[in-house]
Amino acid sequence: MENYIGRLLDNRYEILEVIGTGGMAVVYKALCHRLNRMVAIKILKDEFSKDEEFRRRFHAESQAVAMLSHPNIVSVYDVSRSGDIDYIVMELIEGITLKQYMDKKSIINWRESLHFSMQIAKALEHAHSRGIVHRDIKPHNIMILKDGSVKVADFGIARIVSSQSTLTREALGSVHYISPEQAKGSRVDNRADLYSLGVVMYQMLTGKPPYDGETPVAVAIQHINGNLLSPCQLNSSIPKGLEQIILKSMEVELDKRYDSATDMLRDMEEFRKNPAIIFGVAVQPAAVAPVRRTAKNLAEQKAGYAPNREQQRTAPAKKKSENNNLPIIIAIVACAMVLIGLITFLIYQFKDSPAPKGEPTKSTSDQQLHTVPQFVGKMYDEINLSDYDYLTFEIEKEVASEEEGMIIRQSLDAGSEIKGTRQIKLTVSSGKKSEKLPDVVHMTRADAEKSINNLKLDIIIRVEEVNDDKVESGLVIRTEPAAYSDVSSGDTVKLYISKGKDPVEVPKVTGMTISNAISLLTSSSYNLKADYEYVEDAAEKDTVIAQSISQGTSVEEGTTIKLTVSQGPKETEPPEPQPVTLSYTVPLSDHPEEAFTVSVEDRESGEIVFSTEVEAGVNECVVTLTGTGTKVFRIYTGDGYKDITVNFDTQKIYG
Repeated sequence: MENYIGRLLDNRYEILEVIGTGGMAVVYKALCHRLNRMVAIKILKDEFSKDEEFRRRFHAESQAVAMLSHPNIVSVYDVSRSGDIDYIVMELIEGITLKQYMDKKSIINWRESLHFSMQIAKALEHAHSRGIVHRDIKPHNIMILKDGSVKVADFGIARIVSSQSTLTREALGSVHYISPEQAKGSRVDNRADLYSLGVVMYQMLTGKPPYDGETPVAVAIQHINGNLLSPCQLNSSIPKGLEQIILKSMEVELDKRYDSATDMLRDMEEFRKNPAIIFGVAVQPAAVAPVRRTAKNLAEQKAGYAPNREQQRTAPAKKKSENNNLPIIIAIVACAMVLIGLITFLIYQFKDSPAPKGEPTKSTSDQQLHTVPQFVGKMYDEINLSDYDYLTFEIEKEVASEEEGMIIRQSLDAGSEIKGTRQIKLTVSSGKKSEKLPDVVHMTRADAEKSINNLKLDIIIRVEEVNDDKVESGLVIRTEPAAYSDVSSGDTVKLYISKGKDPVEVPKVTGMTISNAISLLTSSSYNLKADYEYVEDAAEKDTVIAQSISQGTSVEEGTTIKLTVSQGPKETEPPEPQPVTLSYTVPLSDHPEEAFTVSVEDRESGEIVFSTEVEAGVNECVVTLTGTGTKVFRIYTGDGYKDITVNFDTQKIYG
């Protein structure tokens, strides 16, 4: 079906690319030229679009789902037909399915599992209040957004598929999550969704579905029998209270299951506030029925639970002998289910076939079976009540976001079978309350959201951050719709929040002189600030040797760049010169006949630095001189003296 890429549906939706494929349809990413936004479009596969009855149900169910408006439900914007193409226009979700998330993590911790589950339950609560049962809750139909929020997709679609398919076809993707009544082909109500949610919770916490088998029929039989292994036996870290919520939602008997998503949410919220809560004790895991207990008998509750866990461990041994008959049981049940499917098919065929001329098309006999029509999503004034003589109508009006006069709820589920005459209550929208959108420009995001929420309407607020040269970062630039526009519950208000001026790329200033670096950074091209400090470095004085933000980094104007500047190498004292010792031979011209003394005086200090006795008749004497630099010495020879200059650095003597 990729040949649809590039096609323009209804002169509005431009098909861009394939983003998903299912058993019934292919999902495309598309651009809505009218509203200039990206959307997801689900196009029916050819084999379904050629079936007129399927198409009729497809449009009726999809239009009803389009009335749903909840933050945890994927919004349906439009349902239409363009030429030979039937399609649904939906909100485009940027995220992954819960199935993909579970494949990555295997087991999800109980806190995150509870976070996801409560959002799914809220979506079901809203849909059930509008008379819509999902019928196919499974990880594949649950989207996880980047912010951790959850959106449930494909409401009402399972009813359409199941009306055309046998259990085997439907079960290929969903049998692990269907309720026992779905597996048996019985009437389905909102409690089937709660069962499926319990299965999803079980799999998130344990890493595997509660029942598995080689064929869809084998798995379906396990759902019907209900021999459930408690999740705590697979993952001992699961809190007892959370396990009890799962087990109650997965009760085989409808009367023991939660009556509504609201009831299930109530227990979830109590557990969220107190994870140590224990709702009650049951004989078998699949029959857990939360009942509040006081702290006084908490020990009794825990004590009473231990034998049941032991009973669970010994149960498989007890049933070992029964397993020999399992293939026969499976075969019998499978045959029975095929027979049920055939009978159901014949009933639908008979019901939808035109009645022979002259025969009545309706009957109010107590034995006559009737299928409850889908009233939700239709305009009340357009319904001819006399066409339904097997129903008595009670009409009530309610302020709602749907168009005035549209039926938003019905007391009997559409598609359910009834006998004889029954009463049905239709809730009709009296229109939605509207208010003027306040002017929140130049407010902070928090103040703007508070101002909008003060309208007491169920407004969906979306935020987009953009750069702006004039509006301070963090403040609202504008809104869509504009201030003082009429808004009602279910409407979306978009806040554009300033991120400040367009970012600039930091230039390279290392290697420059500090004065040149500051001039460049603070120039109109960059509008940055500079701060600097000097450090000792081998680089030339006043040279920038480092910058706090590297070259090419995008920053806001006005950002301070810290510079490190060289103050040049450290000045060092010259080393102390080492003393040098030299020898000097003093000639003695006269040769006295008796000994005498030769001495040397440092002329600068007046100190005698050398002295020795010379024997009579010696004509020369060697003296030693030690020092640094240049010094003048006077040599005394007994009958006279002589001055010499010594340069110790060059080791030369003059005089």
